[in-house]
Amino acid sequence: MTLRVGLVAGEASGDQLGAGLITAIRQRCPEAEFYGVGGPGMTAAGFHAWYDAEQLSVIGLSEIVRHLPELIRIRRDLRRRFLHRRPDVVVGIDSPDFNLGLERRLRRQGIKTVHYVSPSVWAWRAGRVRTVRRSANRVLCLLPFEPQIYQSSGVDAVFVGHPLADRIEPISDKRPVREALGLAADATVVAVLPGSRGSELAHLGADFAAAIGWLAKRRPDLVFVAPMASPTLRDSFDGLLRTHAPDADIRLTDGQSRSVMAAADVILMASGTATLEACLIGRPMVVAYRVAPLTRWILQDLGMLKIDRFALPNLLSDRQLVPEILQDDVSPEALGSAVLGWLDDADRRSRLMQDFRGIRDLLRQDADQGAAEAVLSVCNGSPGVAG
Repeated sequence: MTLRVGLVAGEASGDQLGAGLITAIRQRCPEAEFYGVGGPGMTAAGFHAWYDAEQLSVIGLSEIVRHLPELIRIRRDLRRRFLHRRPDVVVGIDSPDFNLGLERRLRRQGIKTVHYVSPSVWAWRAGRVRTVRRSANRVLCLLPFEPQIYQSSGVDAVFVGHPLADRIEPISDKRPVREALGLAADATVVAVLPGSRGSELAHLGADFAAAIGWLAKRRPDLVFVAPMASPTLRDSFDGLLRTHAPDADIRLTDGQSRSVMAAADVILMASGTATLEACLIGRPMVVAYRVAPLTRWILQDLGMLKIDRFALPNLLSDRQLVPEILQDDVSPEALGSAVLGWLDDADRRSRLMQDFRGIRDLLRQDADQGAAEAVLSVCNGSPGVAG
């Protein structure tokens, strides 16, 4: 019989994971059928999209509230379609707030489900482990410490590796990427990534711009490059730079964040997945994190926050490999001083590269193939978890 796989992916990152999973499954099952929610990468791999992944890509509370009726309608329609077609398995890729509820309803009706990318239960909202247990026959984890977190709750969780580690190679020679960006080969370059979302720029943008001004006054030779995720963010950050760093040699690019990081000697960045990209490329970084006061109170004072580290290299090593500057400690002086700390200490940079190589080796497990094997074993009768 033809293998039938339902997939639900939101956002570009989910589309990339889905495309890799489809390709790996097709190598084993060439006639397999794939359908559900996905983006252009999944479609190019032979996926039939009922909805585009962008329709699930809402960010922030206000956006979710505004789009909630449409999201509910889509989820109900997906449930109806999957129950009608009865695929061998439905894989929800990330987007836990949308996918876990859908998976739970399908699983109650006897359809096997897999959740690909563990929610950050190790960081906050640990109670979601119970939701995952009810929703998924199996969880595919990108980080090696995640399966152990689920073990005590009886969740079938497996580490498949991180796709970024398979796709990103360390870049030791900066000259080609600098030439492509119009940067001098011998310049001292600081990449600045204040975040890809408006909320991140609102919380960190002014301090990042002021840190550039602080550094430029002390090291006029420094060249700064900031990749911007959208024209709106570019305009906003450019305004902050005019106020806080009018004399700095700063260049804004449209996207190209990975190239900008590869061209840099050190990176000043907001916390997020980009910290793992910087680690895999092999660049020292200073990581900043700040949330609104109410969010901070909810996470910390109500005991919802479970970790004291945020940057992925630090989480993966369980050590403070790179500086993290958080909340009220974020200031131009603190950020600038930490950047200079990397620029002025070659031995420290060399030790960091050794640690980064260890992280890369740990995560590089051929994630697409591992995910395909884990999904197919569920189809073939892996017991999974009782609902």
